[in-house]
Order: sequence, then structure tokens, then C-alpha cells
Amino acid sequence: MRKEKLREQMLKNQRANRYLTKDSNERKVVEEVFDGATIRSLNVLRQRGQLDYLNGVVAAGKEARVYWGVALDGAPLAVKIYLMVSADFRKRMRYIAGDRRFEKIPSSSRDIIRLWVQKEFKNLQAASEKGVRVPVPYSLNSNILIMEYIGEPPRPAPLFAETEVDEDDYNWTMKTIKNLYRKAGLVHADLSEYNIFKTAKGERVLFDMGSAVLTSHPESKELLTRDVTNMARFFRKRGIDSKDPVGLVEEIIS
Repeated sequence: MRKEKLREQMLKNQRANRYLTKDSNERKVVEEVFDGATIRSLNVLRQRGQLDYLNGVVAAGKEARVYWGVALDGAPLAVKIYLMVSADFRKRMRYIAGDRRFEKIPSSSRDIIRLWVQKEFKNLQAASEKGVRVPVPYSLNSNILIMEYIGEPPRPAPLFAETEVDEDDYNWTMKTIKNLYRKAGLVHADLSEYNIFKTAKGERVLFDMGSAVLTSHPESKELLTRDVTNMARFFRKRGIDSKDPVGLVEEIIS
């Protein structure tokens, strides 16, 4: 009888420890994202009528998390919150330096993150206005960017990496890279099968535009070549023939 009681107590303690560990990890995530400054920024967006409330996380990375937000009219929103404690942004300085839109580069990490959010917003605006299919940007404040939700909440649309792709997808991708360069004056600069959505209806949407640089950027051709090469490699792996990346780059910039 005593052994049974001891065993029950041990199991109870194990369950409690698992709960505490889980609770501690969740608390750490919440504190990492929703620090005081971020909460104040969210409140400003709510006061402006640009956001009603947030649901859960739909995508998470080292630098940011994307939440399913809801507008005042009930429409779904993608709310991208950059982590103010992220240390990776200094590695991204090559994408900011040389951009004539941001002549003064801040020194503090928090200010660099805020600048990055402005950069992504401007890139999305420029692409969208020129007919390149990206999530439509709605508003921003500090480290928070609100944009069109792609997919059916609570799930975002699948990525190229997660779906079947065909020759039409290849042609769309290369045409989009070309239109982004020629019409919007931008190079994505971080393009892969992980930042193109393909919805259930077959619509394709380019996203993650924070790294995008102007075509006047001193490294734009190098970054364009990398984008084209990455996508050509991806489609070849899926059994889809692609043109020579060097020839495609010359065709795009000529």
C-alpha cells in the first residue's frame, strides 16, 4: 500500500515537473515577443483602429513571429512581430547599406529592427503597386508589420517547398523575379522555395521582403543571380527543366 502511494506521488511530481517546464518555456516565448515596448506598439495599432486582437502564432523564425490577427471588421490579418532581442540583424546590414532610402544607419539594435520593418513595408508597397503579387501591407508601428493574410486561418497557405510544383510555377517565378526587378526596381535578395506561397486555388504569392534591395544597390546583380540560381536549383530537383541562371540574369537586367 505504501509503495503504491509513493508511486502515485512520484507520477504526480513528474506530471507537475512537465507542466512547469512547459509553462516556463511558454512564459519565456511570451516575454521574448511581448516585451513592454511591443505591447505599447500593439496598443497604438489598436487605438488607430488597425487591429482588433491577436490569435496564435502561424509562423516562427529566429527574427520574427507571425500571428493571425483580426481587423475590426473581422477580416484576417498577418501580424509580423520582430523580436527586439534578436541578435541576427547586424548580419543583415549589407541589405540596408547602399539603400538610398535609408541614408542614416542607426547604431542601436532596436533602431535597426525598426528600420528593417520600415524597409519591408516600403518594399511590399513598391512591389504591390507595380502589380507584383505580394501580401498587401496595411500598417506598421515600431517592430510590428500588419499585412494581408495569405491562406485560410488558422493555417497560412502552403509554401512551394510543401506543395507540388509544375512548369507554370517555374514560369511564374522567373516572370515575377523579372517584374520585381524591372517594374518595382527591386531584387528579393533572399528568394527560395520557403518564401513563395501557393494557395489552395493555385495563386502564388511572394513574401518575406525585408531583405529586398533596390536595383541601384551595389550588390543587386550578385543578389539577383543568387535568387535566380536558388530557384533554378529548386525546380531542377523537382524534375523541371530551367534555363541557365546566368543567361536569365542577363535577360532580366538587359
